[in-house]
Amino acid sequence: MKIIQNVKRRMANEEEGSTAPAPGSKPVNPLDRIPFGSLPKLRDAPVSERPELFVKKMQACCAIFDFGSENTNQKDKEAKRQTLLEIVEYVNSTRNCFPESVMSSVTNMVGVNIFRALPAKDRSIMSISDPEDEEPMLEKSWPHLQIVYEFFLRFIVSDDVDAKVAKNYLDQNFILKLLELFDSDDPRERDYLKTIVHRIYGKFMSLRSFIRRAIQHAFFKVIYECEIHNGVGELLEILGSVINGFALPLKEEHKDFLIRALVPLHKVKSLAAFHQQLSYCMAQFVQKDPSLAYEVVTSMLRFWPVSITQKQVLFLNELEETLELTKPQEFQRMQAALFQRISFCITCPHFQVAERTLFLWNNDYIVRLINSNRKVLFPVVIGALYTNSKQHWNSAVHGLTFNVLKLLMEADPSLFDACSAKHKQEAEDEEQRDVLREQRWALLQEMHDQKHLN
Repeated sequence: MKIIQNVKRRMANEEEGSTAPAPGSKPVNPLDRIPFGSLPKLRDAPVSERPELFVKKMQACCAIFDFGSENTNQKDKEAKRQTLLEIVEYVNSTRNCFPESVMSSVTNMVGVNIFRALPAKDRSIMSISDPEDEEPMLEKSWPHLQIVYEFFLRFIVSDDVDAKVAKNYLDQNFILKLLELFDSDDPRERDYLKTIVHRIYGKFMSLRSFIRRAIQHAFFKVIYECEIHNGVGELLEILGSVINGFALPLKEEHKDFLIRALVPLHKVKSLAAFHQQLSYCMAQFVQKDPSLAYEVVTSMLRFWPVSITQKQVLFLNELEETLELTKPQEFQRMQAALFQRISFCITCPHFQVAERTLFLWNNDYIVRLINSNRKVLFPVVIGALYTNSKQHWNSAVHGLTFNVLKLLMEADPSLFDACSAKHKQEAEDEEQRDVLREQRWALLQEMHDQKHLN
């Protein structure tokens, strides 16, 4: 992470130098330099003058307006919006409109408009809520931002832009600032950022390693510092595509990314907000290298949310997806610890956890894995199934429990009978121990009462 820290320090020094005004000077408003009304339309200008006019219009669009007040600078805001639309139309209809001479103006205009301090918000765990329960906070300046993002996307995907030349303007500072915007409250902005960063990753080979490390650093902040970040889902969507393109065999740095950054995301309290994307990334890794199934499953067992039933259901969903990709030899390495946890989930009082666990036996591949190792696994789960059949309060769980017991009995009747007899004997022994324990406590109580009476 040293490279990211160095880049951030460089960014801070540059911002300090660029924002410090000279003694006695006043802030310069870009509108004072290039009024929108003084510039002709691009389509009306001679072809030879259009590149220079294009640059001037981008410089004019560096004017930033306050959208907190709707009644101020209305004409100027609309003039800027129309100018932004005009330059988007220009790049759509003009070939070779992005020579190296305009790249600096492009990145400067985009940076001035989109790079900003995001609104402060409550970062406490108590502020975590279901994204579907409330409306997201939309960016007030979106009428301008949307067109700027659209323009920048056209720049990135343009065949006129040579990545070897453009990398001098889209440097690591720019990428870091771009990734920080993923914490925006506005899902529309995050969606544009996801598309743009994905395109940059595909086009700029020299930035790929840095982008992966920067995303890893963002995940570390979520895991170890704030636990809340609006853009984790979008970053994981980018990674899902990136992982899909990894060459085989996987490099150690990619495996390290899985173990250090992706797996610990399971312990974040806001997991439900991005679990679908995280589960997809984990499945991509296991699909690329089935030997990673052991690391993934054992890590999930280590982070298992014992007291949070909603997260347990998410874990069980992901567990089934991972087991479908697990080879028999990897399954044997983790089967004891895995089915110890599954037996606990079978007897969980929360019916959704018990029900989701029993649904594992609806998966033919998982049933084959279990039956192939039945001498080890049947004794672990049969006790939990019998306990469910007698004690669980939910009728649906009862029905599923009897179905699973029937499957086990049909798979190996002799082993099933032996495990059932062993469970019955253990239950009787436990009952005798309970009776003996109660008798000892009664004796102690009696001795205590006699002592106080004497």
